[in-house]
Amino acid sequence: MSDVVATTAEGPRPARGGGTLARRLVLRMVALVAVVALLLSAFTALAVRQLLVNQLDAQVDTISGRLLRDGGPPGSTSSAPPYGIKLPGQPIDTLVIIFPTSGTPQAGILRERGRIDPVPKAAGSQVAGVPAGERATTLDLAGVGRYRVSVTETDGGKIAVGLPLDAVDKTLTQVVVLELLLSLLGMGGAALVATSLVERSLRPLNRVAATAQHVSQLELDRGEVALAVRVPPEDSDPTSEVGRVGQAINHMLNNVAGALTARQASEMKVRQFVADASHELRNPLAAIRGYAELTRRDRDQMPPNAAYAMSRVESEAERMSQLVEDLLLLARLDSGPALDIRPTDLTELVINAVSDARAAGPEHVWSLHLPDVPVTALGDAHRLLQVVANLLANARTHTPAGTRVETGLSVAGGAAVLTVTDDGPGVPPEIQDNMFERFTRADTSRVRAAGAGSGASTGLGLAIVSAVVEAHQGSVTVSSVPGRTEFSIWLPLADQPELTPVR
Repeated sequence: MSDVVATTAEGPRPARGGGTLARRLVLRMVALVAVVALLLSAFTALAVRQLLVNQLDAQVDTISGRLLRDGGPPGSTSSAPPYGIKLPGQPIDTLVIIFPTSGTPQAGILRERGRIDPVPKAAGSQVAGVPAGERATTLDLAGVGRYRVSVTETDGGKIAVGLPLDAVDKTLTQVVVLELLLSLLGMGGAALVATSLVERSLRPLNRVAATAQHVSQLELDRGEVALAVRVPPEDSDPTSEVGRVGQAINHMLNNVAGALTARQASEMKVRQFVADASHELRNPLAAIRGYAELTRRDRDQMPPNAAYAMSRVESEAERMSQLVEDLLLLARLDSGPALDIRPTDLTELVINAVSDARAAGPEHVWSLHLPDVPVTALGDAHRLLQVVANLLANARTHTPAGTRVETGLSVAGGAAVLTVTDDGPGVPPEIQDNMFERFTRADTSRVRAAGAGSGASTGLGLAIVSAVVEAHQGSVTVSSVPGRTEFSIWLPLADQPELTPVR
């Protein structure tokens, strides 16, 4: 058996629906990139803020030193209150407050063009509470804004110097926005790269899955099956995880192929045995029937028990002959039926079958629903007549007297549709799935016709129906509830236009 690889060179694209492995891997990789980007952005923002604040603190310390060196002692009568605020090179928005040991504090904020604005009293009170000699601290001064303030103590009092944090906050905001944009771009790029990597990495797994899916769609329940599909060698290398899965699938397929071959061989032996046994039984059964029929002329002279026994021998021999014929027919159908396929007038065929059924079962109510023009299908007329006859016999045998049996013929979906419907007791749901298997009987539910006897049904009638219809490339179904049982048969048309059935 040659291996057939059921995959392409590139392999199928991995599914990216909800819950798939590819989608989960991509989401996890993007989430990891997002967490890393968030942490880096946070650390970067904190580092930039600390750097800018340290630079601002250095400016504050520089201004304090210049005031102490060039502005004169606190409490001096400098003409520009507070003293030293207008020293050359002083930054705009510099805040200076003089707290002399004795006297009134002097405070001002340097604005553009040398203008000095007063400091609100509430802001001055906030600055007065800052301990001297410590590192600069951040204050949200009332009416002024956020400032970095440092207080220095001298012999004549205290000097408070502050610079605004507006520039620091603005720069930090720009950094955060830039980091967010870069993080989003990084996440988008990570998603694209992750998708490409995941698709490439999962191609072997998808090829293995495609092989398994292809095998799952094969009909393995009957007939000769050539299970030649295998995982390709590059995907069954045991050195990788996917390769081990592929190798295990190949081993499983080899075992399944061996089991299917053994099953087919066993089926062929059983079919051959049934065909041979049935063929060999025909001659002795014919002899038994012949000798039983010879006793008819002398049965009036026989004891009643012997006459009854001979009538039963003749009846059972006839039933056994029918069973043998049915088994032979099924064996021939299993081995490839030699059907005489030609355009067949189903309308005439159905009329003849219903006429025969009416004669065999006058206690039932028989009806026909036919289209206004003949329906021609491709099939073997003799075998199709046997199909309809078996369905009608099934309805007659398993329903009580007075049951209405309706046979319909129509065209739908490009196929001839033949239906047999009765209003009998119905078929139990638990056996409906096995209706067309051999030796399946529904005697426990559908009432047997009076006089049918315990052996009137061989359980092969519906099996023959299914086998013949399948040999015609058709299909047969059954639906049943108490009060309505319908068998439907679809057969290929012989270039027949779609017709409307007459109601």
